Amino acid sequence: MEVGGGCGVLGLLIKRDFPNINLYVIEKQNVMGKFILKNLNINNLSANVINADFLDYRFDEKFDFVISNPPFYNGSLKSDNEIIKIARYEEFLPMEKFFEKVNKILKERGEFIFCYDAKRIDDIISKIPKPLKITDIRFFYPRINKNATLVLIRAKRHAKSFAKIHPPLIGFEDENYSKEAAEIYKKANTKSIKV
Repeated sequence: MEVGGGCGVLGLLIKRDFPNINLYVIEKQNVMGKFILKNLNINNLSANVINADFLDYRFDEKFDFVISNPPFYNGSLKSDNEIIKIARYEEFLPMEKFFEKVNKILKERGEFIFCYDAKRIDDIISKIPKPLKITDIRFFYPRINKNATLVLIRAKRHAKSFAKIHPPLIGFEDENYSKEAAEIYKKANTKSIKV
């Protein structure tokens, strides 16, 4: 299950690389749901697309994995564009309610993989509901001499292992992508269009 699919890139990449999975994508904005369907069609992929608010939707089943790049920005300087505002700001998917709902729809050994604003690491750790336990943490830095901007988290229900803190992921070295970032983009093999 991908929560907050946007235009569908994350879920579609996973479906492309793991074609036998049964992918569900939930997206509350109708216009973005149409983009997901269009992108599925263009890429000859299939998924169950649900146009609904994740917090309100009643699921009939539980999932092995929930993935998300949720809206996590805070602040008063918001875009006037309602589509962008809903896609980016936490008020439209509050962290604690988001985590609680994910915990309810995961299978007993299910995993939750997501990113969030790195500055919120203390909130993330304190608000992950039991029996979810963080197993992996990796910080993303735009450049080696800059502060981390994102944290990548993997949590698992009933995990017994200690959390693994992975080496940093660096976006740029000088004016080029870092070697690892370039490899990630090459593997993804996508083109992005800004609207």
